[in-house]
Amino acid sequence: MARYKREYSANRSVGFVIPLLALIFVAVLFVLASRAQQSGASFILVSAAAGLVIYWVRELYKMSRPEDQKAVPESEKRDWIYDLIKNDNEMVFVAEVPGPEDQINVRLTSGVLRITGGQNFAKDVQLGFSAEMGISDYKYRNGVLTIRLQKI
Repeated sequence: MARYKREYSANRSVGFVIPLLALIFVAVLFVLASRAQQSGASFILVSAAAGLVIYWVRELYKMSRPEDQKAVPESEKRDWIYDLIKNDNEMVFVAEVPGPEDQINVRLTSGVLRITGGQNFAKDVQLGFSAEMGISDYKYRNGVLTIRLQKI
């Protein structure tokens, strides 16, 4: 039987202390505004202050989360997968590459295929072939890059 052990850390207390302090701050503002004058301006100022406090509590809470719980972009979560189909005289490389067609750049040097695209995408693929090969055909449609490499 597996047991789940939850450890207490100082970061977990931030999730409780910061909202509590913010609530106390808004309550103090409300009390001071109600004592000063019975006008609509004090209510508007307290409402604006409460909105700002709620915003900053959310931002502080996001910053205090542990690194493993922070949001990671989808492109960094998963590994990059590609297909490399080898034949005696040619190779076909197929992969999903982000970005518009004008940002896609492909370079083949010394058996290494360098692919760059949109959203700071850059990958190197070691092809591992013995003969000299060059790019004979290059297509990019709907986010899928297809490169045909042939012997020179």
